[in-house]
Amino acid sequence: MAWPTELRLSKDRRTLSITFDDGAHYDLSAELLRVTSPSAEVQGHSEAERKTVGGKRNVSILSVDAVGNYAVRLGFDDMHSTGIYSWDFLSELGAHAKQRFQAYLDDLATKGLDRDRPGVK
Repeated sequence: MAWPTELRLSKDRRTLSITFDDGAHYDLSAELLRVTSPSAEVQGHSEAERKTVGGKRNVSILSVDAVGNYAVRLGFDDMHSTGIYSWDFLSELGAHAKQRFQAYLDDLATKGLDRDRPGVK
């Protein structure tokens, strides 16, 4: 398991940078973090319950709080704060960020949602 050595929120609060002890470094957008939130609100309790959340292009991160020594809870300016982002989750998300973001864009298009108007399907 990769362990974070640095976690930094950008001044505009739209990017979370994370460096791991294996040398990996990722700059994760607040939008990607918000729409892939590991919370039950977004992920549901099964793949069939997973929700696609639109209108998050300009979301920003208000808080980054440690959860034990294994994760962080991110608070967003849309008041979403229930996702607990484990180090493993952040490492996987960073390694596959482009693919995950493209899958999100494809989901939006399929469901008639977009990045600028709020909506959930």
